[in-house]
Amino acid sequence: MSTPVTDVEEPSRPARSRRRSALALLRDIVVILLVAVLVSFLVKTFLVRSFYIPSGSMENTLMVDDRILVDEITPRFGGYDRGDVIVFRDPGGWLPPSTAPERPPVVEAGEWLLSLVGLAAPDSDDHLIKRIIGLPGDRVVCCNALGQIAVNGVPLDEGSYLRLPAGQTAASADAFDVTVPEGSLWVLGDNRYSSKDSRYNQDQPGAGFVPLDNLVGRAFLITYPLDRFGLIDFHHEVFSGVPAPEGAP
Repeated sequence: MSTPVTDVEEPSRPARSRRRSALALLRDIVVILLVAVLVSFLVKTFLVRSFYIPSGSMENTLMVDDRILVDEITPRFGGYDRGDVIVFRDPGGWLPPSTAPERPPVVEAGEWLLSLVGLAAPDSDDHLIKRIIGLPGDRVVCCNALGQIAVNGVPLDEGSYLRLPAGQTAASADAFDVTVPEGSLWVLGDNRYSSKDSRYNQDQPGAGFVPLDNLVGRAFLITYPLDRFGLIDFHHEVFSGVPAPEGAP
């Protein structure tokens, strides 16, 4: 007596079609995600970067924990202007040594991945953000009888953005008279009495000046919190009457 043969039922055509469709959909999702990460990485590297504000040195223009976007490409072609709010790498000695504890590798990897798409800014604590007051060749002096800073002999009315202590009218508690060297900038914080800026780093190797090579770009947009979403005001009108430095072409 022969043993009956049990046929293995092949999947129906609709079932095979559904499996192929699911695999194709999964493949498309992976490709889209990879392209999105690549595009975000390229944008972050060459066009726009995200940072958060770790201190109050730029209040009330920028508040602690604000998230901002920094334009990396426009300044490379058009240069920088007085009044621009810029992000730059520490020229040396401006920031204290980091005391943050080491984090698990998985946390570091996760933050790195988020930074690729602009959802994290792990290197914000290694950078500074200030306002440009003096360009290469400018003579910047503080202060006149009214407590104003002068650039190339023209006093600045900085009242539209300065945060000063109650009862204080001078734009700086410390006098200075500097000429900005070629390839550098003189920068100050808007919260002028709570900002460790060019004035307080004149004893460092760079004498308080920020090399143009250290610049990341120009901050232009607050993205978070949402109630502060908007463009950053450069107040270029404050500097509109400042002439070019002597000897400039």
